[in-house]
Amino acid sequence: MKKSLQSLDKLIGTLEEQVKELNCLFKVEEVLHEPDAELEETLERLVHILPEGFQHSEDCQAQLVYRDMEFHTEEFKETDWCLSEDIVVRGNTIGWVKVCYLKKHPNVDIGPFLEDEQELLRSIANRVGQHLMYVRLKMIFKKWEHTKIDLAQKRTGEWQVILELLRRTDPDLYIRITRKMLNHLMWRGINEAEQLLQRFDPYAQYQEEDVLGESNAPLEKVVFGDIHLLSQEIFQVAQQHLDDKEILTLIQKWMQEDKTSFLVRATANIDTSLNDIYEALRKYYQINPVGMELAPSTRIGVRAALIRRIFSDQLEFISVAKHFVRVSDFYHLMKRMIFPTGSHGKLGGKSAGSFLAFRIIRACEHYTDLLRNVKTPRSWYVTSDAMILFMHYNNLEEILEQKYKPIEEVRKEYPHVVQLFKNSHFPPEIIKGLSVALDDLGEQPLIVRSSSLLEDRLGSAFSGKYKSLFLANQGSKSDRLQALMDAIAEVYASTIGPDPIEYRAERGLLDFHEEMGIIIQQVVGQRVGPYFFPAFAGVAFSNNEFRWSPRIKREDGLIRMVPGLGTRAVDRVSDDYPILIAPGQPGLRTNVNPDEIIRYSPKKMDVINLETGEFQTVDVRDVVQKYGREYPMIEKIVSVVEGDHLRPPGFTTDFSQVDFAVTFEG
Repeated sequence: MKKSLQSLDKLIGTLEEQVKELNCLFKVEEVLHEPDAELEETLERLVHILPEGFQHSEDCQAQLVYRDMEFHTEEFKETDWCLSEDIVVRGNTIGWVKVCYLKKHPNVDIGPFLEDEQELLRSIANRVGQHLMYVRLKMIFKKWEHTKIDLAQKRTGEWQVILELLRRTDPDLYIRITRKMLNHLMWRGINEAEQLLQRFDPYAQYQEEDVLGESNAPLEKVVFGDIHLLSQEIFQVAQQHLDDKEILTLIQKWMQEDKTSFLVRATANIDTSLNDIYEALRKYYQINPVGMELAPSTRIGVRAALIRRIFSDQLEFISVAKHFVRVSDFYHLMKRMIFPTGSHGKLGGKSAGSFLAFRIIRACEHYTDLLRNVKTPRSWYVTSDAMILFMHYNNLEEILEQKYKPIEEVRKEYPHVVQLFKNSHFPPEIIKGLSVALDDLGEQPLIVRSSSLLEDRLGSAFSGKYKSLFLANQGSKSDRLQALMDAIAEVYASTIGPDPIEYRAERGLLDFHEEMGIIIQQVVGQRVGPYFFPAFAGVAFSNNEFRWSPRIKREDGLIRMVPGLGTRAVDRVSDDYPILIAPGQPGLRTNVNPDEIIRYSPKKMDVINLETGEFQTVDVRDVVQKYGREYPMIEKIVSVVEGDHLRPPGFTTDFSQVDFAVTFEG
């Protein structure tokens, strides 16, 4: 019985506290809804209501601060028992509300305060913030109405309404637009503008040779005039030489450009993290989903800055890429990037190359007809500094010094290093990003590709030096995630493998701080029986160094093609051959007579076994004989051998009953 009474008392006490809090909120709403009250009066009344919502109201004092105004109850002072919440408007903290007990009370949830009391204070802070925003908008609206009335009476144009509103509400932007108008008038060759410029900038009267000459004496410092005083004259000159429509267009354009200045600042600042860059891009497209048009010089500058921050600081790469990539490309790219908090990492050379290559193809004049089917697989990217975070998280930093050891020692220790990486753990924030990537990529087989900072840079290809690993990506989400992390760890370990270290040493790159970015891509292909593979794959070279005919020129290029996954085209194998084609002379094949064609045709192919989850090398003959009609584009890949000649397969060809060879003659 006693226990029941205690529970009842506790329930009653809780209900009483809730009633106090609700009464407090009700009074706050009453005060905020009084239409004619002055702001200072409203805030003063609010601060005296606050203590009523707290458990020990008789001992509670309150403070409300808004910008440079402070309101508080009579006995308010800072003590050890205070609770505070910021007043936030449009992401900016403009003040706070605070309550303090003057003496100690028993601890409950948050010191002497209940969790519900913190929620109460937060709710009040939010409502005050909303009210202050409303008051601000109301004031601006009134100014706007007064401006329209005043200017309408003066029969002024629409651009003058906007300009006057700016002068009253955003004087900094008003001054920037005034400067731009002065520069525009100067560019138009208007004499009055030149005279105004000399009043604003006395240095403008100096001759070009005075500024650009070879004198070693410092230039004299001059003090700019007050453009506030000249602004009216500047726009009077503009009105004399430009029509109202042109002035309005210019002002609107400059206002729009000013709205995007945050993007310029974010991308140009080398200390800005990738998180901040993404937020700036998101905000840029949130303001206008289509993307506001940047000034040409600004557009190029933002592109170059984004290329430098995300891909490469190689000037040769930037000078090409900035003409083909769009700002919107980076916005969509960063949605599929995984990077640590505060990241300054890059995506690496392979990512940069494939990203730019597709943009160049897209810009090609033949894109719509000849190249419209060229696509890149759906991809996610892990920044290079995620590897450094991974190593730091597992105390593996000393392994970076492997590169300075004798190469035989590196080779001997490498298997242990690989296992050390594979048995390490990923930081939670990277795991979260990889989990999101898996949800997006689905259960299609994946390839985890290396994309180090040095890889595929101009002058250092690193072809085949770093790992790229195929994953079946089948099974439960946790199994697939574990397999993905295991593969990434192995690719990370390949950074300090013997082959890339030897390659770097030969090219004087050992002292370069190498980091490994990661590309996670869907594998292109389809299921055939238990296997997953593309019909064919290959690797292409701009220059042909293996010219089998005098009619083939070096610039005709070279393609190495194989059935199945392209690994056997990239990695030279001793027991098999790819099909070689010169794109500039596709009719000139390396082998002409049937015996040579059959002898040097590919006999094996790489596939992903979806049932075992393994990457496998299998006989082409076995796959085609067993699954011939399931094999995509089979009639374009193989030729039927009949005696001493080859012929294309027919629609009714039974591949289990005929001899054939991979020729790509279809």
